[in-house]
Amino acid sequence: MLVQTRKNDVPQTALELLKFVVSYGDDVFPNLRVALQILLTISVSVASCERSFSKLKFILPYLRTSMSESRLNNLALLSIEKQTSNRIDLTNH
Repeated sequence: MLVQTRKNDVPQTALELLKFVVSYGDDVFPNLRVALQILLTISVSVASCERSFSKLKFILPYLRTSMSESRLNNLALLSIEKQTSNRIDLTNH
């Protein structure tokens, strides 16, 4: 009923709907708010996990067994965040 009364400002995305629900307070639609927060969070975390596993396939298996876990994690992170790491200027350090 609340959405129908606001015909000019109907939420189109899940994030807009979450902002709409939160604007009425935390105790008005608690289950809907929690469900929307989970929906908006899961898609990001699943995508980053899938990206991590696909990047680990590129690191050769014999290198994985010969290096420490922290170095493997650091190399995987650099590979996953390649666009960000390419923008870092290392010449001034």
